[in-house]
Amino acid sequence: MAVMDLVIYGAGGFGKEIACLINHQMSDDFRNKYNFIGFIDDGKPPGTPIKYGDILGDVSFINEYKGALAVVFSIAQPKILHSAIKKITNKNIDYPNLISPGVLFYDPASVVMGKGNVLINGCRISCDVNIGNFNLFNGFVAIGHDVTIGDCNSFGPSSRISGDVKIGDNNFLGLNSAVLQGLKIGNGIRLGAGSILMKDADLKDVLYFGNPARKVID
Repeated sequence: MAVMDLVIYGAGGFGKEIACLINHQMSDDFRNKYNFIGFIDDGKPPGTPIKYGDILGDVSFINEYKGALAVVFSIAQPKILHSAIKKITNKNIDYPNLISPGVLFYDPASVVMGKGNVLINGCRISCDVNIGNFNLFNGFVAIGHDVTIGDCNSFGPSSRISGDVKIGDNNFLGLNSAVLQGLKIGNGIRLGAGSILMKDADLKDVLYFGNPARKVID
């Protein structure tokens, strides 16, 4: 099998962490399939050096690329991530799931996962979990049993999702936040750092903050 070039879309701090994951933690099988060649960033000029690789260009680099190319997103803001995905028009792009060897799956066979997800070291995924596309799980995120997750959600470090939770699209869950069992989260919700959600969050584009988390006008 030919080795496929791979780029990280987003050259900020999270992008550097993902580059470290690719360079130093992923299995030989992954590195034999993908060759990391640099970063894509819409706000920095081509040639800008980043510690783990140069900026290759903006989204036009992806759209004009000849042949197969793998893209991993490192954009933690769901709305910006969703917009970046929509900008890609090249049909030859592969979106691999990037899963650290340090992620613990209680029952891998019971986990359904789409494409383009990133799971950083220390995450714990229970059983009967359904994960959509382009979700970012930072370090030590815990996902309970029978959880359903949509697309383009960002989970901050050490966030906790209890069992039987349903999560929609484009949500941001902050550092050390928690969601109690059986709740529903809609679309575009932000759960503040350290906040504990004890009721359904079904209003769109709303910030919830505190313990218990309450709707905040911002």
